[in-house]
Order: sequence, then C-alpha cells, then structure tokens
Amino acid sequence: MPPSPDPAAPAAPAAAAPAAAALGGRVMIVMPAYNAALTLERTYADVPHDIVDRVILVDDVSRDQTVEIARRLGLEVIVHRQNRGYGGNQKTCYDAALEAGADVVVMLHPDYQYDATRIPALVEPILRREVDLMLGSRFLGDPLAGGMPRWKYVSNRFLTTLENAVFGLRLSEYHTGFRAYSRHLLETIPYHRNSDDFVFDQELVAQAVAAGLAIGEIAVPTRYFADASSVGLRRSIVYGLSTLRVCARFTLHRIRVRPSPKLTPRRRGRAGDLRVVNDGRPTGDPRPTDAGAVDPRPTDAGAVDPRPADKSAVDTGALPPVDTGTTEPDATE
Repeated sequence: MPPSPDPAAPAAPAAAAPAAAALGGRVMIVMPAYNAALTLERTYADVPHDIVDRVILVDDVSRDQTVEIARRLGLEVIVHRQNRGYGGNQKTCYDAALEAGADVVVMLHPDYQYDATRIPALVEPILRREVDLMLGSRFLGDPLAGGMPRWKYVSNRFLTTLENAVFGLRLSEYHTGFRAYSRHLLETIPYHRNSDDFVFDQELVAQAVAAGLAIGEIAVPTRYFADASSVGLRRSIVYGLSTLRVCARFTLHRIRVRPSPKLTPRRRGRAGDLRVVNDGRPTGDPRPTDAGAVDPRPTDAGAVDPRPADKSAVDTGALPPVDTGTTEPDATE
C-alpha cells in the first residue's frame, strides 16, 4: 500500500468539497448518540454543510443534555423510548435517512473522535459510484500518535488481519465509527437482522462483502481525549469474540456449509469487486468495473419527505425495543 496522506492536512477536505458538491446526490449524516452533550457541538461545527442535506441524531435515552443541544443546533432529533444499543440505534438512523431520500448516508459518532471535515473525501467515491461503502481509517495514519491505547491498537490489528484473510480484502481498518454507505447498499443488505450491540458494524461489512459490494477507505486522524467516549476492556473482549463469530459465520456461508439469512442479500451488488480508495487514488489490485452496468437504484429525484417537521419525540424503530446496553463507539476504538 502506498504511503498514506497526512490525515491532518487541511488541503484535502477543502479540495474534495467542491468535487463532492458537483457530483450531486443527497448526502445525509446520522449520529447514533448517547450522552454526547460535551462533544456534540464541536462535532457539528466541523460538518461541511455545503454538501450535507440533513443531519439526523438518534438519541438512546441520554442522561445528559444531548437532546436539548441537538435541538438548539437545528438537528433532526429522534428519541428512543428505551435504550436499544449501538446497533439498534443505527437501524433507526438508516431507516430515517432512507425515508428522507438519502443517496449517501454518513455515520458519524458525535463524540468528536473523528474529523467531520473529511466527509467530502469520504463520500466522493460513493457519489462517483466507484464504491458502496467507505471507511474512515485511522490506520492509514498513526493512531498511536493520536492517543490510541496500545492494547486497542493490538486488538484492532489482530481483528483487521483476520477479517482481511476471511473476506479476501486488503483494508487497513474495519473498526471505525466513521463510515459512509450508498443507498443501494442499505437497500441491498438485511441490516435489520444484525445485532443491536457493537458487532453490528462488522456484521454489516460481512453483508456488503457477501453481496459483492465494493469497499474503499480514506485516512482520518485519531483523536483520543478525556471527553471522548470509549469502551472498556471487558466490553472490548465481548466485541472481539463477537467479531470472531462473524468471521466464522461468513466462512460457513461462503463454502455453503451453513447458509446464513444475515448474509443473504435482498439483491446482488452491482460490481462485485473491491476497490480500495485512498483519497481518490485506487490501490491494491482493483478489477475493472462493468462500464455498461445499469445502476438499479431509483433516482428518487422528486421524492417528498413524508415525515412531519418535528421528529424530536418519535420512536420510529420498526422492531420491538431491546435493551442491549448503552450506545457507545465500537469496542476497539
């Protein structure tokens, strides 16, 4: 893999924003939130509003002022009546974004660990229809210099190496809370079958690979500080074991020993290849895509948002509430 760009350099986001805006498409940010009052405003201030159509925050029964601050900032707020866990929160996030007509959905933790100014670079390959899933990787830079604890660094490296071997990819990181998805991906994979806990993200990646959807990544800086949320050792161990189960399930599904409904897409992907993108530059061994392929996604150019203007106290989850623990970042963060 070629040397990564400096993730702290401000020139890349500035250059990417006009390009992303010129490509069109409705870009929406979703924030799965739990007790994010201390960092939400700083996270929101970095959002490139010139390319973002909406910001939707889903609150998992926070005990602080997260909801009040989100409303004051003008975010669209959905409040769960019961804590649904990290994965359960994301299910509501993606349901709401799809209903609102999003073409690209960015998942951004409101804990200020991830640099929101990188959103233009994150979404541009999706808007160009080069990939359907983009990951913001801290390991294209120096996560230890950014304050990542060494035990989290080691566990992340181990799980990423294993997942690359199982999925047949060459990504630098899977365990990031800064991601972007195409509408096509979210309409293809059965994400409602996934866990309501932290392993939701890894199950979603496995579903994307099983569906033949292309994945890319860009560099993002690592930021660890006192007010940023984090997950302790015990939950990280549970998360790691759950990730191993995801890998085992994928392997058994791929060799057709035990087909999994979780890994059975509702429709097949367009390309079926991996294209790793680092700030717009393909790396690895990307295979050519079918230039004549037809995008099965509806244009939805005249879609009207059917939701009322005030969504601040609506529980829109289609599944029964399940209390699986607080909504927090991934366990390897």
